Amino acid sequence: MEQDAGQGTASGPEDHGSGRPGAAPPGAGGTAPSGGPGELKGPGEPGGPGELKGPGEPGVPGEPKGPGRRPGTVAGGFAYTAADEEKRRGVRRMKTTATGLLLLVALVYVLATWAERSGVSGWPGYVAAAAEAGMVGALADWFAVTALFRRPLGLPIPHTAIIPTKKDQLGESLGSFVGENFLSGDVVRDRIHALGIGSRLGAWLADPEHADRVTAELATALRGALTVLRDSDVQAVVGEAITRRANAVEVGPGMGKMLEKIVSDGGHRRVVDLVCVRAHDWLVLHGDSVMDAVQGGAPGWTPRFVDKRVGERVYKELLRFVTEMRDMPGHPARDSIDTFLTDFAADLQTDTDTRARVERLKSEILGRGEVQDVIASAWSSVRTMILAAAEDERSELRLRARASLMSLGARLSTDERLQAKLEGWLEDAAAYVVTTYREEITSLISDTVAGWDADQTSKKIEAHIGRDLQFIRINGTVVGALAGLAIHSVSHALGG
Repeated sequence: MEQDAGQGTASGPEDHGSGRPGAAPPGAGGTAPSGGPGELKGPGEPGGPGELKGPGEPGVPGEPKGPGRRPGTVAGGFAYTAADEEKRRGVRRMKTTATGLLLLVALVYVLATWAERSGVSGWPGYVAAAAEAGMVGALADWFAVTALFRRPLGLPIPHTAIIPTKKDQLGESLGSFVGENFLSGDVVRDRIHALGIGSRLGAWLADPEHADRVTAELATALRGALTVLRDSDVQAVVGEAITRRANAVEVGPGMGKMLEKIVSDGGHRRVVDLVCVRAHDWLVLHGDSVMDAVQGGAPGWTPRFVDKRVGERVYKELLRFVTEMRDMPGHPARDSIDTFLTDFAADLQTDTDTRARVERLKSEILGRGEVQDVIASAWSSVRTMILAAAEDERSELRLRARASLMSLGARLSTDERLQAKLEGWLEDAAAYVVTTYREEITSLISDTVAGWDADQTSKKIEAHIGRDLQFIRINGTVVGALAGLAIHSVSHALGG
């Protein structure tokens, strides 16, 4: 296992995250190489031919696993999928190709040097120079690529193992870059404006299938919200809101205006008619009760036959009076009722004493427990009604919601002013979020990267970009060989 001398840490006997003996603990500067075929290694290492590593490193290929860990997961919160394994195999193949090319130019250099020393003139010098420069380019680029992920040969060379040792700084830099270039109000506004959300959303909502889908989702959300809410809490809130609103508004003037309108339109006459009819019918059925009540209230010294005659007389006059009121729309008593109601309507609007009495009566009524129970129970009825309407696809609630969505979609798809208004709201909301919570969003990036295991981070990144980096080694070999050939040719031409 590598030892990071620059960081003053060494590998522990066991990786606390992966359970792999000899692996570096999270946060260690050194990282364990993947050990794929074709990587350059030091003498005596079992990990495969050709990879340059420090003595004693295991270089075990494949992913590390620990006790109790789910297959495909490693320390640091990463999950290696089948695609990741395929990428790692591709990296190993490219390492084999790059290392093979290095060995090829080394062999060519040996053969060209042997031919030149054997007395062959001309081409061996050119070939040897090209091969020698190709080896230099290959080794330099191998060092540069390897230094990104680990310390070449395990040596504590400064500015190597960049990703493991600079992981946290890279996370902070990435967070700052995202915050400055993506989470700015202007960038978000321009992007949302370019999307044309208004017209696209309008066209989408105008489709009946989409409107049905949105309606169903809204109904599900509504049912969920009503299920989560506790009836007792909602009832308390509704009761308090209604009571507070009723206490804050004076009802006298409003009642006076309403009563004045009813009297002027003659709407009260039907009530008077109904009362007269019911009073007449009651008197007809309960004549004996009326006469008994009159006789019972007579003085004790009057003869009983006199009390009876008085009771009969009162009953007949009362029945005649009620009958006349029932049958005569212009009866004086009816006019008296009209006058009383008109005066009472005016007092409700203008008389301070009357209005104060009405307010006291209102407070007494609202303070009664029965009234509060009725107000609280209103929520249960409303909740049941809403739930039933939300579950029924053909309910008036869902049909109206669907029609409203389609109408909104049709307007949005054609009304440019409405589109601009909607997009303006979205732009303002998005700009507010990214400018207000920019630090929280960027800290999510930096904190997440800081929580990753350095060794596994390096391996994950290498699996994704390592294949392209191996082309740098191949290109370095080819470009170095061409540069060496050109330099040798120019030197040979100038030197004659």
